[in-house]
Amino acid sequence: MGRKQIISSLLLLITSIIWGLAFVAQSVSMDYIEPFTFICLRSVIGGLALLPVIRVYDSLNIKREENGPAEESGSDESPDSGSHGEWNNRQLWKAGIICGLFLFLANCCQQTGIQYTTAGKAGFITAFYIVIVPVLGIFFRKKCGLLTWIGVVIALAGLYLLCITERMTIQQGDLLVLLCAFMFSGQILSIDHFAGQVDGMKMACIQFFVGAVLAFFCMFIFEKPDIHSIMDAAIPILYTGIMSTGVGYTLQIIGQKNLNPTVASLIMSLESVFSVLAGYLILHEVLTFREGIGCVLMFIAVILAQLPDRTAVAE
Repeated sequence: MGRKQIISSLLLLITSIIWGLAFVAQSVSMDYIEPFTFICLRSVIGGLALLPVIRVYDSLNIKREENGPAEESGSDESPDSGSHGEWNNRQLWKAGIICGLFLFLANCCQQTGIQYTTAGKAGFITAFYIVIVPVLGIFFRKKCGLLTWIGVVIALAGLYLLCITERMTIQQGDLLVLLCAFMFSGQILSIDHFAGQVDGMKMACIQFFVGAVLAFFCMFIFEKPDIHSIMDAAIPILYTGIMSTGVGYTLQIIGQKNLNPTVASLIMSLESVFSVLAGYLILHEVLTFREGIGCVLMFIAVILAQLPDRTAVAE
């Protein structure tokens, strides 16, 4: 592994730590404010945090174009340049709104559910989207390999140990976070559909602002936001808005450039592990033996779902 690959791996490792800690920030914030208020504020801050990143990225693209033609790659114009990268692109706003709707629903389920479960369990249950996405991809004529199906079976066993109690009931918080994983799967498939058509960072920025607008109306309809409570929750709000969104998303973009996508995904999947560690160290959350086994099975399933599968290619 070369120097660039090592640096990229470290950047993605930092990203997974940032995202793992975000589950603790989300859990702590619920001691002070309600879900829609939190979603609205973190989405606004997240969108604003991405704007300067987009500005710098666009400037670098302009400089590359001024210095000479892009390297020959046999492909057409990049979606990050030209008309695809303009803010007034109708397809960009369509993509941002659809992805923003899925992200808003995912955040609603996750933020509400995290009130009734631990940050560590929420991290592992949310990671189930990595297994769900390739399975749902079947409906879009994308083949699933044997490893993915093995991962699905193992993930279901892990979810059973994590979520289903000995009385054969599922806790409200775990069910909501599980629904969140399905909503995130819809968002990821939407991003995959639009990725080659629009500027990815601008689409991400728009989706955050769409979520902020939807949460804003829900906040005033269903909740009673209080400025004093918001100030009490300022640190977790700023962390999720700036670090989890602005810094995390930027490091992900930089880190993925010099790494194989499978390796990058595997490193970022450590987010679920760090959520458990952060929950234990900061919130003093302790998993039962049963839940611990469930986390291990979930992690194995997540890894299997991201490994290249020759059977899928052969088909």
